[in-house]
Amino acid sequence: MKGAKLKVGVIGASGYTGSELLRFLLGHPGVEVVALTSESYEGLPIAEVFPSLRGLCDLECRRHDPEEVAEAELAFLALPHRASMGVAPVLLRLGKGVVDLSADFRFRSQAIYEKWYQVPHACPELLREAVYGLPELYRRQLRSARLVAVPGCYPTGAILGLAPLVKEGVIDLGSIIINAISGASGAGRKPDLGLHFAECNESVKAYGIAGHRHTPEMEQELSLLVGAEVRVSFTPHLAPLTRGILSTIYANLVSPYDTQDLLGLYGRFYNGEPFIRVLPPEKFPETKQVAGSNFCDIGLKVDARTGRVLVVTALDNLGKGAAGGAVQCMNVMYGFEERMGLMAPGFFP
Repeated sequence: MKGAKLKVGVIGASGYTGSELLRFLLGHPGVEVVALTSESYEGLPIAEVFPSLRGLCDLECRRHDPEEVAEAELAFLALPHRASMGVAPVLLRLGKGVVDLSADFRFRSQAIYEKWYQVPHACPELLREAVYGLPELYRRQLRSARLVAVPGCYPTGAILGLAPLVKEGVIDLGSIIINAISGASGAGRKPDLGLHFAECNESVKAYGIAGHRHTPEMEQELSLLVGAEVRVSFTPHLAPLTRGILSTIYANLVSPYDTQDLLGLYGRFYNGEPFIRVLPPEKFPETKQVAGSNFCDIGLKVDARTGRVLVVTALDNLGKGAAGGAVQCMNVMYGFEERMGLMAPGFFP
């Protein structure tokens, strides 16, 4: 995109995802943040909500209403599930681009959304239009999109970790198991007893067993890749981390591949992808290496004894798994260089 800066607004700017969006957007040379809304902090400067933004952004949080970002050309919706579907149609009627970070537009099927999120969909006609916001798989469609549904954080790591294997027919599609560990920021900023320091520190727990609502999102995208129904077993875990997701994925091989064969497959599949780092043999991702970044690191190894491949992915749930992924989609939509505003390495140590 050339000429004047793209004017953007953030609806729901006072959550963790809103804060991370601002961190990326304020460092992006091609955009100007012109409006913010917050249900909880209306009238307060955003720098009072997030002191890390002092001297970087002097905007006040406006009333929590889509009309309040009318001067923006693009609106990011950092809203809870079930809330975005009431806001996106208003913005689209106003001629705005929309990048939604909730689950409200991720599903092709209205019935699946309503089953897993237990609410009628307010604008099912938009499900056919929304583009799934994973540039590695949908870059061409993103270039002409006006409504983008950013993937969930767990599905981002799982889908990117499995896509080459599924697409190339390397694994038994009925054998996929995904175990993922997330930091506490993935649950959002609102108080929750289970996220209090004394409750989750020095403890790791599984939750959403055999019923987490990111499961059908993974199955939808993997099924679309291969043109056949895919079912996965997915178990998320909460660890005493602030941010990060580590996914360990298991699947049975249909032929006797070795590790080098599959690393070559991943290298070809993700060749030229700016935010996918396929690690060399015997190197495996760690959340610390991607914290604060938009990178997804992938490592793998074939277990010849069991005939399985093990794939490990790591990403920042607030970065590539949410706000960073959203900004990457914006870059594709508006013709920016895809890496713009996103090339900082992770926090280390």
